[in-house]
Amino acid sequence: MRRRDFIGGAISVAALSRAHAQPARPVIGFLHAGSAEENVKRLAAFRRGLARGGFTEGENVVVEYRWASGRNEELPALAADLVRRNVTLIATPGSTAAAVAARKATATMPIVFSSGTDPVALGLVDSLNRPGGNATGITSLNAELSAKRLGIFRELVPGLSRCITLVKPGSALAAPFAADLKRAAAPLGMHVEVLNADTDNEIDAAIAGIAAAPDTGLVFGPEGFFYVHRARIAELALRHRLPAIFDVRDYVEAGGLASYGSDYFNVMELAGEYTARVLKGARPAELPVQQAIKFELVLNRKTATTLGLAISPTLLGTADDVIE
Repeated sequence: MRRRDFIGGAISVAALSRAHAQPARPVIGFLHAGSAEENVKRLAAFRRGLARGGFTEGENVVVEYRWASGRNEELPALAADLVRRNVTLIATPGSTAAAVAARKATATMPIVFSSGTDPVALGLVDSLNRPGGNATGITSLNAELSAKRLGIFRELVPGLSRCITLVKPGSALAAPFAADLKRAAAPLGMHVEVLNADTDNEIDAAIAGIAAAPDTGLVFGPEGFFYVHRARIAELALRHRLPAIFDVRDYVEAGGLASYGSDYFNVMELAGEYTARVLKGARPAELPVQQAIKFELVLNRKTATTLGLAISPTLLGTADDVIE
């Protein structure tokens, strides 16, 4: 054998041995009810959290994305596909519906979620302090959140006594959110009406059928289906002169009146950090569900003016952001 052939062969064998010796990078199966296009900023926040935990996509961790783009009925199949691919864990930050689908798809593969609804009521965990199963994560649920949101709404709309909320029938989020809203409304003397909407046409029909009145307003909760249609919802509410309050600022940026809820960028970062902890070996069963502690109030002054509402100096002073 010629010397150059021997050396070349030896180098090839050595390189191959090194390649085999390198540990395989963990794979995150990222499952979400929305689309990549509308979650660019939130995804960036999740990656920041991952990086703080020592993981950078494309360097020492791989991410496989599955987006339902508002079609929640596709989530079970997308979750099952990630399970078949034997990813290291499934992350569902910012998508409670995806978390529910993932939990139904596997009882053993680790899941890291962020949820705007009680994860115990949804069956994601046994308790917040001791999840007990294969899932853990972040919850933006706060016992006083709905009451605080309704209090702000009444300050924006004096005389408000009738709150109408839309839910997606069949969604795991519908019943818990409606029940929580009714509990919060009762001490305030408010009446809650629940309307169903399962398609964009049904959203149009539901909002169009609400008679505008000084005592009436719309309240929306953490449902990915409505988030996908947030611009349409904000436009319809304004057209029919219905003040509306939401859980996240994106609706207000699209023209909605106000939002009060957790700082979702912070929630996504926390979910990224938790994902990194599980990748490093933490067991979801023993990793307490963390509660969000940062909340924000966002107001749209232009929408208020169009609706003939005067925002008090107190609310303007306490708002985290005012969209002109």
